[in-house]
Amino acid sequence: MYILLARPCDENGVFLPPGSPPKPLSDKSSSDWTPYRNRVEFETAEYLFAENQTPAGQINKLLDLWASTLKKHDDKPPFADFRDLYKTIDKTPLGDVRWQSFSVRYNGERPDTDVPPWMDQVFDVWYRDPREVVRNMLANPDYAKEFDYRPYREFSTDDDERQWKDFMSGDWAWDQADIISEDPDSHGSTFVPVVLGSDKTTVSVATGNNEYYPLYASIGNVRNNVRRAHRDAVSIIAFLAIPKTTKEHATSDVKFRKFRRQLFHCSLSKILEMLRPGITKYEVVRFGDGHFRRVIYGLGPYIADYEEQVLLTCIVRGWCPRCLSSRINLDEPASWRCRHHTDVLVEEGTLDALWDEYGIVGDLVPFTNDFARADIHELIAPDILHQLIKGTFKDHLVDWIEKYLYQMHSKKDAERIMDDIDRRIAAVPAFAGLRRFPQGRGFKQWTGDDSKALMKVYLSAIEGYVPVDMVRTFRAFLEFCYLVRRSIITEKTLEQIQEALDRFYRHRQIFETLNVVSTFSLPRQHSLQHYIHLIRLFGAPNGLCSSITEAKHIKAVKEPWRRSSRYEALGQMLVTNQRLDKLAASRADFTQRKMLDGTCLSAAVLEVERLRALNLTAPDEAANTQAVNTTVDDNDDNDNEVDNGPTNVEAHVELAKTLQRKRARTIAALAIELSIPHLSNLLRRFLFGQLNPNDPRDLSEVPLAYCPHFDDKISVFNSACSRFFAPSDLSGIGGMRREYIRACPIWRNEHPRFDCVFVNTNADLDGMRGMSVARVLTFFSFTYKQELYSCAVVRWFDTIGDLPNEDTGMWVVQPAHNNNNMPHISVIHIDSIYRAAHLIPVYGTRVIPAQHHHHQTYDIFDRFYVNKYADHHSFEIAF
Repeated sequence: MYILLARPCDENGVFLPPGSPPKPLSDKSSSDWTPYRNRVEFETAEYLFAENQTPAGQINKLLDLWASTLKKHDDKPPFADFRDLYKTIDKTPLGDVRWQSFSVRYNGERPDTDVPPWMDQVFDVWYRDPREVVRNMLANPDYAKEFDYRPYREFSTDDDERQWKDFMSGDWAWDQADIISEDPDSHGSTFVPVVLGSDKTTVSVATGNNEYYPLYASIGNVRNNVRRAHRDAVSIIAFLAIPKTTKEHATSDVKFRKFRRQLFHCSLSKILEMLRPGITKYEVVRFGDGHFRRVIYGLGPYIADYEEQVLLTCIVRGWCPRCLSSRINLDEPASWRCRHHTDVLVEEGTLDALWDEYGIVGDLVPFTNDFARADIHELIAPDILHQLIKGTFKDHLVDWIEKYLYQMHSKKDAERIMDDIDRRIAAVPAFAGLRRFPQGRGFKQWTGDDSKALMKVYLSAIEGYVPVDMVRTFRAFLEFCYLVRRSIITEKTLEQIQEALDRFYRHRQIFETLNVVSTFSLPRQHSLQHYIHLIRLFGAPNGLCSSITEAKHIKAVKEPWRRSSRYEALGQMLVTNQRLDKLAASRADFTQRKMLDGTCLSAAVLEVERLRALNLTAPDEAANTQAVNTTVDDNDDNDNEVDNGPTNVEAHVELAKTLQRKRARTIAALAIELSIPHLSNLLRRFLFGQLNPNDPRDLSEVPLAYCPHFDDKISVFNSACSRFFAPSDLSGIGGMRREYIRACPIWRNEHPRFDCVFVNTNADLDGMRGMSVARVLTFFSFTYKQELYSCAVVRWFDTIGDLPNEDTGMWVVQPAHNNNNMPHISVIHIDSIYRAAHLIPVYGTRVIPAQHHHHQTYDIFDRFYVNKYADHHSFEIAF
């Protein structure tokens, strides 16, 4: 592997001396906006076409209104109409990989009479050269600092423990590099694995309902955070035709089913053939860092749900695409499937024996057989979304709970219990990024996001209505999911994953014991046992999940479909995708040349000031630029968002920028507003602690006479922003995430909202042992002796016990009280707040009244679980 060193070379493939600088990526000047005239023109095109997806008629109307305001200045808007805008985008020379097509039709044996319609149909496959798409990705300067040029093995600096993160840290890339390096001509090259994925969809076009498989491509060298952030590191490269026929032939026509499968594999082989030469012999490619390198391609993992895995691996439905376990008992130990073993079986066995004994469709050939070093059984990627979230959780465990309740109770009682479970789910307090279910989980069509959200709150909702082993089954499964979803997985994490899986297998037996299910031979659930092996092969699974291709599916298929006229829609969708790629390529180019720093307005202000310094700007025009506000206020609607800022802190909290002028302006007034008569005393003790940080006494023990007085003005805020490192959740490229902690008397003009937070109380202890939970009653700031203090008034919770609850795995807390049985309230500095915390009531056997509202929950219940399943970061800190 050490021979594939990704050495820079010149455009002819001649290696450069070490330390040689790259040539500039572009020889264009920083004022060359080709094909646009200026920044305003580019950002207008990007906003109207890509961001806002403005229809053509509305573009014309907007440009007409814009033109009317400029007429008196003898000026005009950036574009004349939508055609002018589209034409300009189309002139972009960057990111232009044209769409092309080929046609396929059946050429096998035909019956003498009653020829099925599908045998006469012609099926068009639209595609783009995957080699050019990959070369564009390699040349993208956006990825230069988030790119692994060679396979590696990573070890923790603390205890020399092996860990897996991005794709190139896995054993598969390392082993491929070893094979490639057997050829001396490959030495010094860069291995580029091409990651594929498909997502079956139905697109209605003029000729009727035609099914398409959108085919996506990425490269394994870009890091998981880039692929998950959807920054054009995943690109659509084809729409694969899927034949349709009458219901009669679809179910009984063996030839049709075989043709449909063969068409899929033949199409993939045809589309990817342009990569084939570069799989065995290097080619020279320019990279985003400016250097040329020799590149050797390889077919990498394929992202697909189970139904597509069956199609890809040419196996019988119900069998495992990775191992030879019998469909009758999938969890029995078995050897791995592999290309060589399958080829031997096909050569020696009969089609019936292959089908019955090995689950192999013997008359089909996987497309990977046409490519060197490619084994489809090895390349099937783990799929957290379909195997764990939609499969095991939604389709299995949740359905089994419902089946159990109807099996153990009368229909009327079961419905009553189900209704109460729904009310429990609806009673969950609001939390940043948590989807709420006002009607419980009783909706007809579940999306992946619905299932993800329900996983976070379902466990406590069923407790008290099902046996303990069922609760522990859910706990073990959730812990397995959250562990495999981590962005960095260590050897210790693998041990925890195996331990959680063992508990899951042990506790799920309750469903079989009570005759809820008759078998656990379920392919999606069976896939859990392969995750440790797949992590070792491909790194952290969150970089290969089908949620990535589904997110791209929205941008590349669903949104272009909605923008089309519905007539000959596919052609319009292809053009839309091409224009989006051109805009993305232009943005990457302009960013690399530092032409998009700041905002359009701030850049204009700087230019006017530059001209004024040269005495080239009229005084009135210069005056108009002096009061420009380019700051961004806190977000009033969204509770959380990705943060693309640098990773320079583990966590940081700051108050909102907008103070609440209609709320209290003194501590005395705030005490009345919050009904906390002794708030002034709490503030005095807070100040003592800030001024005397080394005093060992508890602040409650400090006599008030020693505490400073404060009677000046304060500023009250309804929220604070927490910025923290959470790479396992949806976050920015640097792994940072931002959430808003609310403390509002009225939230969205409906009801109060006072969030809970984790407060750091002992830096020497990990997890919940080093933190406490509190509920924020308000945020405020004040200045004392020229020092600004940003504070929160909080009500504390006491942690019950020394360990998390054994059944749910969550810590239990209760509202804390002083010795006089009054609520324990303090003033704290917001620097001690880590981030928001989510609490869920310990419902027990308590029935939730129908009129209960979720904003009442924190005030009504007296015991809560600290919900470590609220998001992946909570799971990592609330242990």
